[in-house]
Amino acid sequence: MSASNRAARITKLQAALKKHYKPHPDGATRPLLEHVLYASLLQDAPSELADEGMAKCEQEFYDWNEVRVTSVTELTQVLSRLPEPAKAAERLKSNLQAIFEEFYTFDLDHLKKENLGRAVTKFEKMPAMTPFVLSYTIQHGLAGHSIPIDYSAMVIMLVTEIASQPEANTGKVPGLERAIPKNKGIDFSGLLHQCAVALNKNPKDKTARTVIDAVDKGSSKRLDEWLANKKAAKKRVVKRKTIERAEAEEAAKIEAEMEKLAPTKKGGKKSTGKKAAAATPAVKTDTKAAAAKEKKAAEAKEAAKSSKSSATGSKKAAASKSTKASSAAKSATKKVAAKKPAATKSAAKKTPAKPASKKKSASSTSSKKATASKSTSKKKTAKKADNRKLTKRKPR
Repeated sequence: MSASNRAARITKLQAALKKHYKPHPDGATRPLLEHVLYASLLQDAPSELADEGMAKCEQEFYDWNEVRVTSVTELTQVLSRLPEPAKAAERLKSNLQAIFEEFYTFDLDHLKKENLGRAVTKFEKMPAMTPFVLSYTIQHGLAGHSIPIDYSAMVIMLVTEIASQPEANTGKVPGLERAIPKNKGIDFSGLLHQCAVALNKNPKDKTARTVIDAVDKGSSKRLDEWLANKKAAKKRVVKRKTIERAEAEEAAKIEAEMEKLAPTKKGGKKSTGKKAAAATPAVKTDTKAAAAKEKKAAEAKEAAKSSKSSATGSKKAAASKSTKASSAAKSATKKVAAKKPAATKSAAKKTPAKPASKKKSASSTSSKKATASKSTSKKKTAKKADNRKLTKRKPR
């Protein structure tokens, strides 16, 4: 829709509201904090019930800090006369908590002296700050120009085609503040809220339908279509939930049946486990016998290896002993031969050395040679002694 057509419809709506509704007195004397809290209760609720809920909170609780720490269920009981007490209690408590965390105090009047943009950014950061509560706080508490639109008022904007569905999802109507001047903003928002709450409470309210038909003749039909679609959507949601519940119940039944069958399966598993346990001892005995055989074979191999090593060691020891004895005999013969070369020569002539045809052990040959050399040396010494005796005797 073009901006001019939208502005024209907004002016028609303003004129129809003035004709059928009277403005509600505003609460300009409230501090800034109470404007925020009152807007939390006023959203989608009549102003009379919002005033009553505000008065009950002030009577039931000592201060707003006590309201902040109170449970949502208790606040819901206090605000039970509101159309949606649970949502209103949640908004009230959440906004109080966010304000305390942001400013660590409930005195917010210093924000009126600051720049409007800074104050708005601080409020926008709060998680429970809805577009309606923010716009109402800007309009009534910070003296700004912003027209609050809640869900009920957005329905009127939709059926009169002042706002489209994507624009309605954002919670704001573009061009509304330009079409309505600032000095008439509070009155317009109050009248619009009265009509919207009445239509939300009773979709067949005659006064509200005449107002929307004054803006556009087909608005009442569009409202009926919208309500029918809403009912159909609710039915679809209910049907989907029932199907989900039925599926969940069936799944629970199947799980219960499986749990009942589980013990029998466990018993079967236990019996099979016993059979397996009975079969395992035979397998274990076979493996033990095979292991014992392998150990015996390994021990026999090790014993054979040790015997072989001991035999080779004894042979080596004997050979080393014989070589030592032969070396000792050779050294002895060399000494004797050095002292008496003549005796060795004659002994060599008398007893010629025979070549050894067969290889004998080195120890036996060396011992025989040693004994022979000793005997020949004794004989030679005896002969030399006789010769000396003969030579010393002089002939007579």
